[in-house]
Formats: sequence, C-alpha cells, structure tokens
Amino acid sequence: MIKDLQPIQHTAALWIKQKKILVLGDLHIGIENELIEHGVHIESQTDVMKEQLYTLCEQYQPASIVILGDVKHTIPSTPFHEKKELYEFIHGLQTYGNVHIIPGNHDGAIRHYLPAAINLHPSHGIRIDNIGFFHGHRWPHPSLLTAEYLIFGHSHPSIMLSDRLGYQSYEPCWIKSSLLPETTRERYPTYNKDISILILPAFNALCGGIAINKDGMVGPMKSIVDIENARVYLLDGTDLGLVKHIQ
Repeated sequence: MIKDLQPIQHTAALWIKQKKILVLGDLHIGIENELIEHGVHIESQTDVMKEQLYTLCEQYQPASIVILGDVKHTIPSTPFHEKKELYEFIHGLQTYGNVHIIPGNHDGAIRHYLPAAINLHPSHGIRIDNIGFFHGHRWPHPSLLTAEYLIFGHSHPSIMLSDRLGYQSYEPCWIKSSLLPETTRERYPTYNKDISILILPAFNALCGGIAINKDGMVGPMKSIVDIENARVYLLDGTDLGLVKHIQ
C-alpha cells in the first residue's frame, strides 16, 4: 500500500515496522450502551478488542502504540462502568509499550479516566519523524502537512458493494489518497505536495462506517483530500481500485 506502512491483514491496525509503532483508532469503548438504548442488546466489545490488541502486541512487540482518538464513546458525560472499562483497557496496554493517545471528538475529559503515565497529546496531532498522526475531527497542526505520511481515522471508512441483483453490502476499508492542491494551499500555504494520506477503518467492529464511494468522508479534511482518486483496500488486503470506479 504505502512503503513502510503495513496494514495488518484482517484487522483495522497498522504496523510501522521501521519505527516499531502499532497504530489504531476509533475504539469507541462503551458504544454498546448507546445500542442498548436503541433496543439492540449485544455483549461488550471491549474484551474482544482487548484480546485482539493484546495478541497483536505480543506478536509484533511494539515500542509504541498510537491510538488515533475516539477511545471512549459516550458524550458529553461518561458513565462509571465505561470509565472503568477504559482505564483497565489502557492500563493493560501499557505493559506492551509506550501508549500515545490523540484525543478525538468523543474524548472530552479523557485525561481523568486514564493511567497517569499515558502520553496524552493535543487533538491537532503529533509528528513522529516523517509521519503525522491525528484523529480527523479537526484540522491537523501545520507541521503534520509537511511530513511524508499523514494518518488519521474519524470517518470509519467503508465501501458499498453491489452485486448484479442490486444487493448492497458494506465492508470496512483502508483509504490511501493524496491532497487536492488548490484547497490545501488555501488552508496550508506550506505543505508537502507528495504527502501520502492513509485513513484507518474503525478498530471497533460495532462502529459501522461511512460508505466512502457513496457519502464521501466526514470532518474538515474532506475538503482537501482527493477522495475520488483515493485507492480502496479491504481488510484482507484486496485492492478494489479507485473510489470513482467503484459503484
């Protein structure tokens, strides 16, 4: 997909081998509570995600784990059991590497629910060497636009697929794209015109997603990312081609 950045097959996590960084986003711990309010009763996904993520950590042995926001789900207030799940999840993750969290739009007051040693960064993102990381619900810091790669989530990208009978299905996917020069220059006079954009699918399978070939993407970046010419990859690694060619 992109040199040095390797999506881990059948998961919504990214491995940056050279830097030993494991990247994921949109955990939405506690989303089950909202589903229950709408009459959908389902077991907590937190333990499922915990097992999956801890297994990845044991396999890849990361030095750092970067979580690109929306770690928790309920806003504006956070119920006690969600705070407890969040704390235990992140506390256990600390045993595998340095945990970095870039807050998303669901992460208000998250500092109060995290272990003290967690690296909590500004929501406009961070840059690690030549890679920029942020959530995607607000504009990234200008320094991220001069990096070689820019990685974010927030949109929960999926792709709508239709068969010959008109049956539609939605599959989570990775999006690889570039920036639109004219609109990018309006916001960022200085940026890397060759920067590679990578949008992560949501790590929590209950999140659903935005059909990128039908509804585009959400957040301010939609005005500067070239979605029509973005390339789509399923979680199994299948290259579906460009968004504009997928109906």
